[in-house]
Amino acid sequence: MEYSLRFSIKSLSLHRKLEKMKQIRANSLEELGAVAQEILASLDGRTVVAFCGTMGAGKTTLISAIMEQLGSEDTVTSPTFALVNQYRTAKDEAVYHFDFYRINRIEEVFDMGYEEYFYSGDLCLIEWPELVENLLPDDAMVVKIGVLSPTEREFQIF
Repeated sequence: MEYSLRFSIKSLSLHRKLEKMKQIRANSLEELGAVAQEILASLDGRTVVAFCGTMGAGKTTLISAIMEQLGSEDTVTSPTFALVNQYRTAKDEAVYHFDFYRINRIEEVFDMGYEEYFYSGDLCLIEWPELVENLLPDDAMVVKIGVLSPTEREFQIF
């Protein structure tokens, strides 16, 4: 399955989002902790984060680094078939990790009760949000991951 990364997130309120964009480059996996810290510091009260990138760009790896920064001891895996995994932070707060790569119909997302997650106030980390962009809250954070080399990534945080 190949998806285009023309990601609009309801046009991202383009002017507002571009003004707030942060760009970070990581040259190795060891630098992902700093990227994860920057994402968490940039939330500004938002609880839904949409991760955009090609297959193998490192979305799940970055989410694992975020969970590590939150003190989670849970093993982070992509919920490709389950659609959602729940993790706990060191403060015993729930974090939900979604992977919408394999959805075939938007009704599947409605059936899982996405609203209860996205509007719960708990942190929701979403892979392949392009497939559900019309369901995301208007204030969702967007993290675009660009592959520069086998070990280098560029992150744009909106």
